[in-house]
Order: sequence, then C-alpha cells, then structure tokens
Amino acid sequence: MTALLRRGAGLLLALVLVLPAAAPAADVPFLSGRVVDNAEILKPATRERITAALKAHEASTANQIVVLTITTIGSDSVEEFSTRVFESWKLGQKGRDNGVLVVVVPQDRKMRIEVGYGLEGALTDVAAARIIRNVMTPQFKSGDYDKGIEEGAAAIVATLEGKAGAVPDAPPASSDGFKFVSSDGSEMHWTMRILLGAFVFSIIGLFTFLGIMTPGVGWFLYVFLIPFWAMFPLFIIGGKPTVTLLAVYLIGYPIAKIILSRQPWYQKAATDLKTTGHANVGGFVVTSGSGGGSSSWSSGGSSGGFSGGGGSSGGGGASGSW
Repeated sequence: MTALLRRGAGLLLALVLVLPAAAPAADVPFLSGRVVDNAEILKPATRERITAALKAHEASTANQIVVLTITTIGSDSVEEFSTRVFESWKLGQKGRDNGVLVVVVPQDRKMRIEVGYGLEGALTDVAAARIIRNVMTPQFKSGDYDKGIEEGAAAIVATLEGKAGAVPDAPPASSDGFKFVSSDGSEMHWTMRILLGAFVFSIIGLFTFLGIMTPGVGWFLYVFLIPFWAMFPLFIIGGKPTVTLLAVYLIGYPIAKIILSRQPWYQKAATDLKTTGHANVGGFVVTSGSGGGSSSWSSGGSSGGFSGGGGSSGGGGASGSW
C-alpha cells in the first residue's frame, strides 16, 4: 500500500512539473482585414489610417502587408507563431511571395516583422530590425501602441517603395537627458536604476555629509563634489531632475555649512582641530593635515587609522528589453 501511495505521489508530482511546460500554442486568428487587432490595443481611427495606407500601397505595388496584434502566443516563440500565421494566411501573390506580416504581442512584449521571399531584397533583415528597434520599440516602451504600429507600418511601406531615410539610424533621443543602455540599445531596467542610484547617491551623499559636518576640509569637498553631482545622476534620473538636484546642492550646501558653523559643537570641533590636531565629528575622528588647511577622517575612536583626502566612483552597465 505504501509503495502504491509513493508511486501515486510521484506521478502527481510529474504531472505538476510537466503541465506548465506544456502550455498550448496560440491558434491562428481569422484573417479579417489588413489590420487584425485581436489584442484590441489600437484605436478605431488608427486602424482605419493603417488600413488605408496598406491598401494604397497594395494597389500601387501589389505587395500585401498585414498587421496582427494578439494578446499572448503561449508556448510559441514569436518566430514560430509568425511563420504559422504567414503560411496559414498565404500573404502575397503566388509566385511573387510579396507579403509582409507584422506581429505584435503586448502581454509577452514581443514583436516580429515576417517578410516573404520575394521582398527580402527590398525589406532586408537589417532594415526590419532597424524598424523594430528604432521606430516601434521606443513607442511601445512608452505605452503608445497606436503610434508605434502606425509609424512601423509607414516605415515598412517607405522602405518597400525605396524612399530615402525611411528608417532613422537610431531611436529618437529623449529630451530628458542621457540614459544608460545595454549593448543591444535597450534602456536600463528600473531595478538597475534603483540599485545603481543607491550605490552612487550613497557614496557622493556620504562625502557631502562629511563635507558639511567637517571644519576645514568642507569647502574643499564642496568644490570637489560639484562634477560628481552634475554627472552621475544624469545617467540615472535624466537631465532636468539632475539640474534641479545640482542647484539644490550648490545652494543648500553653503547654507547648511553656515548654519552648522554657528553651532557650539561645530565651533568646538574647529577649535580642537587647531589646538590638538583632531576632533570627533559625528562618530568620525577628524585629523588636521600637515598643511593646516585640510583634514582627514578615521572611523571609531582611534585617531591613527584610515586617512585620506577624498574619493571618486563611477561606471556601470545595464540591460533591458521592451
């Protein structure tokens, strides 16, 4: 009986492990027009404009372009699914193979431009990849499927018609400043922004705190840290927030320094540095340098440990996808 129960439990576990991997593949939708918006991500006006543009192109060239949106494609890869749809719909003319299929899968965050054999010379793999990367992806990342699909379809039409400059060489630059991107040109994921931001701001924030709290060396650090506050946040939070943050630093640091300099403990620390060569500031032991105009820190209660005049940090990488 025990052996039977063990076998039953083993069979149940195997089924639990296998069933998720055996998710059904997506069915091929019915070809209802030049724009099959099964995912319902396009506005009616957008569907009408795209349909009219593709119809006009087909009338003048006989090339048949169809756009399909579908919520998810299950266990299929986007390449497998696009091939099945293309073969089922038989896009393009027989013998000319002049069809193009644009597939967008919003839930899976996937897309593909499938090109018939007869158009591979005009709409090359490189050109299709550039349309996806430079035209459609930036709009999809911002949640604008209407603009991404309409401009992507327009770029395909312009490429097939041989128009110069049909596809931009790079995605449109953001007016908000620089962005960290991966080697494939995708924007840094928000989790990497948080981790990198915590690392960068903890370091320059620590030195800013020490500069404000420490007599003598504080004004040196004020000037020293300006490039760091101007550069590193730029890659994490963008241009406009960085300008605001830099302005807060440039104005707030001197104000905080002046206010603290009037506090008794600060004045005592300044006096101790001049008379004994060291002072305790916020748990750090500050020692005066040999020139009398600079200071260094050591943690804890010892005055003979770590010493230095400042530091810098930077660099990093990120990856992400739509």
